[in-house]
Amino acid sequence: MTRKPRIINEVDHHIAQRLQLRRVMLGMSQSDLANRCGISFQQIQKYETAGNRIPAARLFDLSQALETPVAFFFLGLPGNFPPETKSNRSMHVSEQKENDPLSKNETLRLINLYWNLPSKSQRNMVMKMLKSLNGIQD
Repeated sequence: MTRKPRIINEVDHHIAQRLQLRRVMLGMSQSDLANRCGISFQQIQKYETAGNRIPAARLFDLSQALETPVAFFFLGLPGNFPPETKSNRSMHVSEQKENDPLSKNETLRLINLYWNLPSKSQRNMVMKMLKSLNGIQD
């Protein structure tokens, strides 16, 4: 019996993106997350690419390991819209765009490093330096 390849739907893809987003926001590797959940890092890779659908119990485990509510993975998805808007549903799903700096791992690492600075004065110095480099006057 030949098995048909699974078609990745927009909800699975969205959840996969949110999983990767949260993991990177915390500065956690795929291996770290896998260890916390008792699974292989390859399984995390498959979840983050939507290659494997995440079962509900595993999503709960992931939310615990990532210290976020399960609802985090669904933020940005469309809710119950009237039938006339369902044809436009895909435009409501948040998509990562190639030129969007908020979709890049580098941005998430930068934010994480910034907020991990030990004092407000150090964060102010970093902000002042970034403004200066960009030619922005206070």
